[in-house]
Amino acid sequence: MTTVRIPAGWPATEEQARAVQDELRGRVVLGEAGPPPGTGRVTGVDVAYDDERDVVVAAAVVLDAATLDVVAEATAVGQVSFPYVPGLLAFREIPTVLAALDALPCAPGLVVCDGYGLAHPRRFGLASHLGVLTGLPTIGVAKNPFTFSYEEPGARRGSASPLVAGQDEVGRALRSQDGVKPVFVSVGHRVSLDNACAHTLALTPKYRLPESTRRADSLCGRALQEATH
Repeated sequence: MTTVRIPAGWPATEEQARAVQDELRGRVVLGEAGPPPGTGRVTGVDVAYDDERDVVVAAAVVLDAATLDVVAEATAVGQVSFPYVPGLLAFREIPTVLAALDALPCAPGLVVCDGYGLAHPRRFGLASHLGVLTGLPTIGVAKNPFTFSYEEPGARRGSASPLVAGQDEVGRALRSQDGVKPVFVSVGHRVSLDNACAHTLALTPKYRLPESTRRADSLCGRALQEATH
């Protein structure tokens, strides 16, 4: 497990963090389709906290996109690098997530975040932030719609409806399993929304959440227990 220090010059206030978001948001690439679903590698990233000990753990799990077998995995532990502020959660997680990705023995391919990309109040969630900093194609697949509205998609797997902010489609509510609550997919960086949804379906053959997220969450839990006991 890699140990992470808070980077020098890391934002310490909400104002500083929002300024960083404003600067980096202009670098998000929206014009690329991204890698074809079911090819290459897909990496899930997730984080877990022990706020009492001021510890954050990140996990990165690389899957073969065709078989969903685990190819590689890595974890990192660090100090929580920013207070809890809705809309600025990436600043609590990014240094440790980057360290976990850096510790992988292979290229991660598409990165799937348990969270948001453009479906974010400032259009710059963790998936977008991570994509801009690494240059990797990224998507966000979240468990809830944050503050955005949507119409319930059809009951069958693959049904989708727009996740909207005013007149803008910022993501999609996607039914990943028949009759199960949808997941909320948004573009992070260098992937189209259609392709992000196709990847999400390819990663959910049995369960509501992507295998990449499920594996990263499980590894994260074990790593947090190891780091705090």
